[in-house]
Amino acid sequence: MISAIVCAAGRGTRAGFAGNKVLHGYNGLPVLCYSLAVFSPLADEVLVACAPGELQAVGALLTPYPNARPVPGGSTRGESVYAALRAAKGEIVLVHDAARPFVTDKLVRDCIESVKRFGSGVCALPLSDTVAQVLDGNIVDVPPREGFAAVQTPQGFYRCRLLGAYERARADGRVFSDESGVYAAYAEPPRLFLGERTNRKLTYPEDFSPAERVGFGTDTHAFAQDGDAVVLCGVKIPSARALKAHSDGDAAVHALMDALLSAAGMRDIGFYFPDSDARFAGADSMKLLAEVVGMLAEKGLRAQNVSIAIVAERPRLAPYIEEMKQKLADVLHIPVTQIGIAAGTNEKLGYVGEGKGITCFATVLCSHVFPRTDAEKRRGF
Repeated sequence: MISAIVCAAGRGTRAGFAGNKVLHGYNGLPVLCYSLAVFSPLADEVLVACAPGELQAVGALLTPYPNARPVPGGSTRGESVYAALRAAKGEIVLVHDAARPFVTDKLVRDCIESVKRFGSGVCALPLSDTVAQVLDGNIVDVPPREGFAAVQTPQGFYRCRLLGAYERARADGRVFSDESGVYAAYAEPPRLFLGERTNRKLTYPEDFSPAERVGFGTDTHAFAQDGDAVVLCGVKIPSARALKAHSDGDAAVHALMDALLSAAGMRDIGFYFPDSDARFAGADSMKLLAEVVGMLAEKGLRAQNVSIAIVAERPRLAPYIEEMKQKLADVLHIPVTQIGIAAGTNEKLGYVGEGKGITCFATVLCSHVFPRTDAEKRRGF
């Protein structure tokens, strides 16, 4: 018989939540449910170790899984696992962090097989980064990474051996961060099996948010009867006629602003900079773009790369594209290599082909930017 213990008694402090992070939604489903969906078909019973005050909330999520039940946990991970171990009935126990919702069937099966073959199975990955020992923000030692592994869950053991190890640790007053440490100290060196890089743990705010967001914008301006230049991406370009607009008529920047606002889930530029407002008469669109960049920054977003397509029969834009890119890069605070601008005609078709106006399209990729945590600041990062 196989028992799965899912650790769900933690809090959401580092994630910035007021409550338990594994009860928080991820893509519309509580984080805990992802692990339940994997372990329930592969284990004879699933014990969810949770805070006593959350037994009812967790129990409500277990309805689709008849072999799952909540178990009151303790104030530490070790206490929660120990309580679940005492309640478990299986000969083999698998311990998993509910905050690792991307666990796969393969990892669970590999863990079970490792226990059957070697007596234990600890999911782990070889390190790809250099490991440094840090003191007061300074590196004091750099051990060879070949001798280290990044430990994940699930971790599997024979229940009686892991329970015995925990009882000895409790008697000695020792606290461990996970089961592999307890088992190594009081039973034997646990056996590792290869984990998966996608089996990551949700810990910080950015882990619960889409890493990247895409925005799209478009803008069209008709030609006026007079004028000697058009403005595109902040560059004044000689033209037989100017563009009709309340501001400077920079259709490319207006499309980009809408793309940025779209990526942030905000309203369009007409909402924030209405043409009925005299303040924006003849406004420099690059300054308005800077305001939009600031609005996104307040939401923790910044542009990573931009693509703009300008459709116009005239004027000829090729000689000005590099300058246009540089001006955008300066306002967006990204390398000029992250900006693409394409200019083309409409092959004499439609209003653009007839020389009546210009249409611009913009797409932008934005990423979340999060401030350093207090722990990172204390460590000197």
